[in-house]
Amino acid sequence: MSFFGHLEALRWHLIRAAAFILVFAILAFIYFNNIFYGIIMAPTRTDFWTYRMMCSMGVHLHNLTSYFSADSFCVKSIKIKLINTELAGQFNLQLNSSIMIGLILGIPYLLFEIWRFIRPALHEKERKAASGFVFYSSFLFALGVLFGYYVITPLSIRFFASYTVSDSIENLFSTDSFISSETMLTLLAGLVFQLPIVVYILASLGILTPKFMRDKRRYAIIIVLILAAIITPSPDALTMMVVALPLYVLYEFSIWVAAFVQRRKKRDELMIT
Repeated sequence: MSFFGHLEALRWHLIRAAAFILVFAILAFIYFNNIFYGIIMAPTRTDFWTYRMMCSMGVHLHNLTSYFSADSFCVKSIKIKLINTELAGQFNLQLNSSIMIGLILGIPYLLFEIWRFIRPALHEKERKAASGFVFYSSFLFALGVLFGYYVITPLSIRFFASYTVSDSIENLFSTDSFISSETMLTLLAGLVFQLPIVVYILASLGILTPKFMRDKRRYAIIIVLILAAIITPSPDALTMMVVALPLYVLYEFSIWVAAFVQRRKKRDELMIT
């Protein structure tokens, strides 16, 4: 195929992916009332799953040591009041949120269309090596989105909702600010969880090795702690560790992925010789 032939093929792959995302966006727009109260605003209620688990963790820690009280981590109230300052603000809220929900749900199919576009250019061994790309990438993205929604988002909301410089200043959050912050934290976590996929590609190209990642482990720990501190603005060290631990496990898993790629490359070389 010519260069423009490839562009034409890519265009149709992207059109199909966009149509798939549009279907999800339309469904989200139709059922937005349930989505808004059941999903978007759920982290602002004290009966949210994360807050119940935090309260339960406080009880367990209290049973282990008297340093923590039974309700140390219980969230008793979250004062969130959203305001709209634009004429079409609430309509734009529904429209933009529906598009973002459609994009999040449609990303697996988007990855599938990208794979269909790239697949014909790969050799047989490359196809076998990357055969699980769509599944693993989608799984990690979904895992990251869930982590962002159930861990990072509620911890950030709890902190910012209660943080005040002065009692004379009342926290009133615009709908755009709230939705964009929640979306950013959720999507960012989904992208961070793509680390094993990135490591797999770099290791397959010979750019990254498990030895290099093991040697740089101490730097990775520092970076993980810095990321956890940025993601969770709460000064509570235990809360920061709740975020840092999964990120560090993700890094260790990426080392295993790089080692797996290296072993497979050596095995293939021995079979050739």
